[in-house]
Amino acid sequence: MRSNLISLQLTTKLLSETQTRLSTGKRVNTVLDDPVNYFAAQSHTTRAADLASRKDGMGEAINIVASADKGLTAITNLYEQAKGIATSALATTDTASRISYQNQYNIVMSQIVTMAKDSGYKGTNLLDNGSVDVKFNEDGSSKLTVNGFNATNLPEIGLGFPYFWGINGDTFINESLSEINTACEIIRTKAKTLAANMNVITTRQDFTTNMINTLKSGADNLTLADMNEESANMLMLQTRQSLGTTSLSIASQAAQAVLKLFG
Repeated sequence: MRSNLISLQLTTKLLSETQTRLSTGKRVNTVLDDPVNYFAAQSHTTRAADLASRKDGMGEAINIVASADKGLTAITNLYEQAKGIATSALATTDTASRISYQNQYNIVMSQIVTMAKDSGYKGTNLLDNGSVDVKFNEDGSSKLTVNGFNATNLPEIGLGFPYFWGINGDTFINESLSEINTACEIIRTKAKTLAANMNVITTRQDFTTNMINTLKSGADNLTLADMNEESANMLMLQTRQSLGTTSLSIASQAAQAVLKLFG
């Protein structure tokens, strides 16, 4: 009878463990279940969480670079407008018309400065001498620094407000056209640099996503339970528990019958 009771208690314990595995989906729920796998899975999960945080930072950096790129695209369009205005001014000899074109040109120059100032994201503007450090790994030892430039200062990008486009102003108009061509080359070079940085960050972001998935998969392989196997174990243990209970009951009845013989 005692052996039947011990067997039933063991079955009940195994049944409880199986129920826990089925409810959590894991065969390793605590350090007591499997210390090696538990701590290895915890290490994988912790690293995946750290990388996920870095991945968020990469996403923000991409938005910063993308904002600057959109600003450069808009500024390039303004260059084309300015070039058209200067070309129209050069095509006329009427002083009043040229002064009007010059005023339009100055407005476009002011808009270039404004556009550059408005190209920031979350307080960082690569077109206003801003920079961003993009960290790729857990401890930040692998990183990329994206440096911007000052597009809010016209002379730094090869531009300026024209001197005078009125009478005998061909020289100054041609200077403005030359400045626009120089500025276009400067902006193209800066845009290529930003694009290269964007490609690096995007590639590292994709790599980080894959690493996170690999780490999570590794942690799961160390701790997840085979649900089919656990379901079969549950059915077997329930049957064993039922038989054990019946056996214990029969043994108890037999013991009582013996006692009655001596009663």
